[in-house]
Amino acid sequence: MNEIIVALITGGVTLLGVLISNGKAQAVTDTKLEELTREVREHNGFAQKIPVMQEQIKVINHRIDDLEDAKR
Repeated sequence: MNEIIVALITGGVTLLGVLISNGKAQAVTDTKLEELTREVREHNGFAQKIPVMQEQIKVINHRIDDLEDAKR
C-alpha cells in the first residue's frame, strides 16, 4: 500500500512540474510570436512603400531630364 501512495505522490509532483514547465515555455513562445508578428507587420509596411518610392523616383528623373533639355 505504501508503494501505491508513494507512486501517486511522485506522479502528482511530476505532473505539477510538467504543467509549470509547459506554462513557462508557452509564455516564451507567445512572446517570440508577438515579436515576430510585429517585425512582419513592419516589413509589410515598408514593402508597400517601395513601389510608391520607385514611381516617385521615375517622376523626379523625368523632371530632371526635362530641366536639362530646357537648359540646352
